[in-house]
Amino acid sequence: MTHRIQALPTQLVNQIAAGEVVERPASVVKELVENSLDAGATRIQVDAERGGSKLIRVTDNGSGIDKDDLALALSRHATSKLQALDDLERIASMGFRGEALPAIASVSRLSLASRRDGATAAWQIDGAGAEPAPAALPAGTRVSVHDLFYNTPARRKFLRTDKTEFGHVEQVVKRLALVRHDVAFALNHNGREVFAAAGAADRAAHERRLGDLLGPAFLDDALFFDHAAAGLRLSGWVARPAFSRSQADMQHFYVNRRMVRDKLVTHAVRQAYQDVLYHGRHPAYVLFLELDPVLVDVNVHPTKHEVRFREGRLVHDFLFRTLHDVLAEPVTAVAGEDPGAGRAPAAADPAPLQHGMPLRVAERRAAYRAAEAWQAPSSLPGTSTVGADSAATAALATAHDSDADAQPLGFAIAQLHGVYVLAQNAAGLVVVDMHAAHERITYEAFKRARDGDGIKSQPLLVPVSVAVSRREADLVEQHHAVFGELGMQVDRLGEQSLVVRALPALLRDADAEGLLRDVLADLVVHGDSRRILERSNAVLGTMACHASVRANRRLGIEEMNALLRDIERTERSGQCNHGRPTWTQLDMAALDRLFLRGR
Repeated sequence: MTHRIQALPTQLVNQIAAGEVVERPASVVKELVENSLDAGATRIQVDAERGGSKLIRVTDNGSGIDKDDLALALSRHATSKLQALDDLERIASMGFRGEALPAIASVSRLSLASRRDGATAAWQIDGAGAEPAPAALPAGTRVSVHDLFYNTPARRKFLRTDKTEFGHVEQVVKRLALVRHDVAFALNHNGREVFAAAGAADRAAHERRLGDLLGPAFLDDALFFDHAAAGLRLSGWVARPAFSRSQADMQHFYVNRRMVRDKLVTHAVRQAYQDVLYHGRHPAYVLFLELDPVLVDVNVHPTKHEVRFREGRLVHDFLFRTLHDVLAEPVTAVAGEDPGAGRAPAAADPAPLQHGMPLRVAERRAAYRAAEAWQAPSSLPGTSTVGADSAATAALATAHDSDADAQPLGFAIAQLHGVYVLAQNAAGLVVVDMHAAHERITYEAFKRARDGDGIKSQPLLVPVSVAVSRREADLVEQHHAVFGELGMQVDRLGEQSLVVRALPALLRDADAEGLLRDVLADLVVHGDSRRILERSNAVLGTMACHASVRANRRLGIEEMNALLRDIERTERSGQCNHGRPTWTQLDMAALDRLFLRGR
């Protein structure tokens, strides 16, 4: 049956909008708290009952709303945050569409009370179309949302248990509290205080809030940094790879103080952790990206969780390089200090000469064979003998009791069961997994050798033809130099046909067609590809594992101290390339607790 076109009733329009903006009680809390932040509030209280389905109340001490604007605040597309089209190009506020309040009001019983700073009285309006009435309220605004989805039972039945829904509410408030550390937050559920956080004026107070919201374990393993370049600034905390998670539940990313979920960001972070994390594990971080609002479009989705960067490639590379440099930080401090405090990552200095831990003849020969077969470097770095440095190392070992604070990892005192090296430093005891540590040292040395000579290419005996789309064939022509840098020779045969004539020597036995398609997929989505580099690294990791010192091999003091010095000089030395930790610190306080000293 054909119906005439007609305008939808305002209430139905608002309910349709609510379907996009209001998914569950947590969505309501997010919109209301962001409105409070836009109003300049320094104190925000959130009260919820029955997971938020019965009541959500957000009270703030912000700038408030005039009596004459209360009714307008509940009408669609009414906002104080945008005045002209130019404002849409550089949005700095959390909200801007003017949709949230009317959408929420259409699926609940909403009450809005507010008092302007300096006004003699507060005014309240109960639902759209009502007249303002006097109310008792200090300066600020209070929004009360009763019986969410009472008039849309189909939506209400999709709500989960009160515990589950409040869990989402709590997560939203905590995520907002992480980025707006200058604002005091309080959250209550069914009349019980869940958490309260005072405003944090400095970094130390901000870190205390992080510890309260994410747990002290995160802070113990987090590196703080602050880096700016090319008009972008990235700061925050990234957890060391040893503090990984089974799920992505501790990943907080903010763009201009707006919490977002973005595939480009996720990809850049994953690449930064590429060879320091177990497969299937997820990194933890709290990161703040700041850039000119003109360079980011936040008007992508009604929930404003998604953004679109105008210079996506620049942002991706900046994120990757910054985090890569932070995670590559060598050992520079003993436990208890903050090696990343106030750190601004910069281009790494040339790697110092690696004296390396000497390998036995059989181990050295195996390493040489592997390197020559795959990459043919001029020498095997990271495994040269102590040689002329033996006397110096021995002298340091002899004097380790008095000079333990001269080196972050101190000096070796013993070997345990041919597996662990025990060392004494200024803080206490260092325990090193010698195979995992030497594996990382050798792996990084292999990568430096490869990067110094470039990725070597090897022609295929039989070139491989690959049928592709016209767009993919065009990409190969546009990025022909990129393929050459990756050690691949790929030519175009026709409108929708390519031929692979050479592969990287390290990947000569790889599936040429599959590798090409993976690289093309990366180019389509991200504009570049690290696929070959990642696969090459996997091969080098296997080589490093086989070339590294084995368990149950007895080491002398000189060898153990050479290993400690190499750990201190090597990037990402806190874990092997499989993600296992290479060393751990037990300070004197921890040792004293083991033996109940001082009790």
